[in-house]
This record gives sequence, structure tokens and C-alpha cells, in this order.
Amino acid sequence: MALRVDVAAREREIPVHEHRSGQLVIALRGAVSCEVPGALWTVPPHAGVWIPGGTPHSNRGTANALIFYLFVEPGAAPLPDRCCTLRISPMLSEMIQYLAGLPPVYEANGPTDRLAQVLLDQLCTMPREEMFLPMPEDARLRKISTAMMRDPSDRRTQTNWASELGMSDRTLNRLCTSLTGLSFGRWRRQLQMIVALRELSGGATVQQVAYDLGYESPSAFNTMFKKAFGKPPATYINDRFRVGG
Repeated sequence: MALRVDVAAREREIPVHEHRSGQLVIALRGAVSCEVPGALWTVPPHAGVWIPGGTPHSNRGTANALIFYLFVEPGAAPLPDRCCTLRISPMLSEMIQYLAGLPPVYEANGPTDRLAQVLLDQLCTMPREEMFLPMPEDARLRKISTAMMRDPSDRRTQTNWASELGMSDRTLNRLCTSLTGLSFGRWRRQLQMIVALRELSGGATVQQVAYDLGYESPSAFNTMFKKAFGKPPATYINDRFRVGG
């Protein structure tokens, strides 16, 4: 079954929950991020985050977002057994939207059931992408990630954070590397890029995002974004929103 959710003028967050069905989350307007144990996933244009059944998760939609959820019963299709980002073709997107307007209960082998089968067949062929940030459960790193997600322009350095947490620079960097696979500097930059992608997908300008993230100029932000995603932000977002992604 599919469900349409129109977010109001303010951001909306669905607190941590889980269900037996797998869930695909896509945003046709605005942006949405999903947090699961150990990772924060972002939903870019023409893509969706797949969350297997039984996985605790929370969703946050930007103001005025248009979100669709697709729920898939366990065993209904050979979908991934771990969280991932799936590209969503225009045809698949239209099918999900159409299904969301139909009753959630339907007869086996009826028109809606046949549509759902084709939809799942198509979903299983979609390529995977990796659009996530490692989010360890360690209370010290959670304090840092929560602060930076709340205020991405927070420019406290590794030294500042280490001092606040009562440890040395080296210890903080070693802790971050052991729990996320990334140095503190790379983890922080990846967090900023995840936030940037969410905000750009939600309609913010490159200049707005650059200054919100604490960059001195849009050009410095463009350089960092290109290193992360292979294209400048405006080009990346425009390409994603073109028909076919």
C-alpha cells in the first residue's frame, strides 16, 4: 500500500517507531531525512530510502514537503535486507502516486494487485546509491552530531569539542574513526553535505545553504560539495530534478 503525506508550513518529525512491513520513503516536493540505528539517510530527488521491516527509524520532512510512503509486506519482493537509497524512475514514481490514491485493501489478482506486482518488479531493478551519514550511538559523538544538525553553522573545531568532552584531540579523532570509519574532519564534512543536500532539495538557494553551513562564501561551499558529489550543487540538483533523474 502507499500513503501520501503533505507536510504543513513547519517541519514535521515522526518519532522513532518500527513496523513489520518494509517502507520506501520518497519526496516529490521538499526533502526528508530518515534516521535508523547507526546512520542518517537523506532522500534526494528521484530517489527513495528503503527501510526493511522491523527497523527502528524516524522521519523528518522539511516545511511544505510532499512525501509518499510505500509499505511492502515481508517476503512480497526480493528487496534489500538493509537500509539503502534506491533511484526512482519517473514511471515508478507515477505508479506509487497512483497507488496512494487507491483503497489500501484490494483483491488478489485484481487490477490494484496487478499494479502492485508490476510496481514491485520495477522497484527491485532500481540501482542503489549511498546517501547516508554514520550516526554512532556513543553519547559523546551523539552530542556533537545533535548540535551540528540543530545548527549546521556551528564552527566549533575538533579541539573545541575535545575540550568540551574532556578528552584530547587525538582521542576524539580515534573515537570517531573507530565508530564511523571516518576521521572527525571527514565525518563533520559529510554531515554538512547531508544537511546541504536536504536543504537544497527542499528549495533553499546555494547562497542560503552556504552561509547557513558557516562557509565564508558560496564558492567555498561549491568546491566542497563538488568534492562530495562530483558536481557543483546547482548542477547536481538540476540534474536530479530532470525527467529520469
